[in-house]
Amino acid sequence: MTTAAPPKRLFANRVERIGTEAAFALGGLIREVEARGERVIRCNLGQPDFPLPKHIAEAVKRSIDDGLTTYCDPQGIPELRRAVADSMSAKHGLDIDPERVVVYPGGRPPIGFAHMSYSEAGEEVIYPSPGYPLFESFIPYFRCMPVPVVLQEEEGFGLTRSRLEPLLSDRTGLIFLNFPSNPTGGVATREQLEGLAELILEKTDPSVRVYSDESYEAITFDGDEHISIASMPGMEARTIIASGVSKTYSWTGGRVGWAVYPTVAEAKVHRKLVINYMASIPPYNQWGAIEALTSPESDVAIAQMVEAFQRRRDVVVDALNGIDGVSCQNPKGAFYAFPNVAGILEGIGALDAYEALDEGVKSETSPSTLFQLFLIHHYRVATMDRRSFSVLGSEGQHYLRLSTANADGELVEAVKRIGDASTDAAGFETFLQSGLSLTL
Repeated sequence: MTTAAPPKRLFANRVERIGTEAAFALGGLIREVEARGERVIRCNLGQPDFPLPKHIAEAVKRSIDDGLTTYCDPQGIPELRRAVADSMSAKHGLDIDPERVVVYPGGRPPIGFAHMSYSEAGEEVIYPSPGYPLFESFIPYFRCMPVPVVLQEEEGFGLTRSRLEPLLSDRTGLIFLNFPSNPTGGVATREQLEGLAELILEKTDPSVRVYSDESYEAITFDGDEHISIASMPGMEARTIIASGVSKTYSWTGGRVGWAVYPTVAEAKVHRKLVINYMASIPPYNQWGAIEALTSPESDVAIAQMVEAFQRRRDVVVDALNGIDGVSCQNPKGAFYAFPNVAGILEGIGALDAYEALDEGVKSETSPSTLFQLFLIHHYRVATMDRRSFSVLGSEGQHYLRLSTANADGELVEAVKRIGDASTDAAGFETFLQSGLSLTL
């Protein structure tokens, strides 16, 4: 007697193992609220609200007019790879061969490709929590083991040697770093980077790679400057340096990112991945990126943007710290505030409400998620909850992320609404009983 085979599933089970970025998933919920005729103040997306600088836009237009609209070198056009190599060499005191540079459609593909290329199934991937969500979301997809470095507010959310050291082992396959940090705005000091570099060189195999996400490299405040771990002695041979045009040049739609690999051989492996997944990216946008990297007009545009972000940071952080139940550190870079809202959650009953939830719902939400959803539905402010920036390590951490990529007046109003919501226990109870989803 033969046993019938189980029916084939539509999707392979690997699809269920990959995560996502909640900042984009939130868009549908915002549209749902706005369909009721209520405008939402959007402090959720990490997207600069400045126009693409005119000199970059003009370079793209010229390239289209010149017919540069075809396939091109999958690794990136040579002129852009040279511009990236020259720019990063000058910033970090390195001597980068353009053949070590690979160009991508934005900053996301090299994150996934790093998981694919450098970590075997069963190996451990170390990453910051809170941290950029794609560091974590790929780990189960490739059957690796997540090892979050849980950052602490009392340590300024710094990734220190003492935090990293216990997590390193002979099973370590890949290490992610992100400075300036999303979501905390942390900027690493030279001393911190020296300690991390010494530890990594001492405790890991030479094949272990550090993926240094430096997307916010140009956005630092109070005279601080971004330093790459690749510039520490011995680390250029171990580090993948990743950046792009989205944040520095306010060009999220351009989809031009790049990564500098330790060796030419590694870059050629990633060139092959680009061929398989996307062939090449538009040459006209690459010429825009060349203009961005080489024109002196870019420095002026960046300085104006950073000045505005620092002013907004000061306004938002001061206003948040004026709310009972909130404490917010002063970020040194990027364009986010990351307030601790534990006092609010306790005051309006969110901590108790979370504990009373069904276990299935509980596993997909958190107290700060409940407050985030309450803010959207009742106060029309979109923020991000703590668990959107790495689920593992988020337990018991009660934070929101606010993007300051918004007009000054909108940010002032958004924080005012958060303050109003912070004392609205009755409104929060109404939200809980409304039948609206308590998960993202």
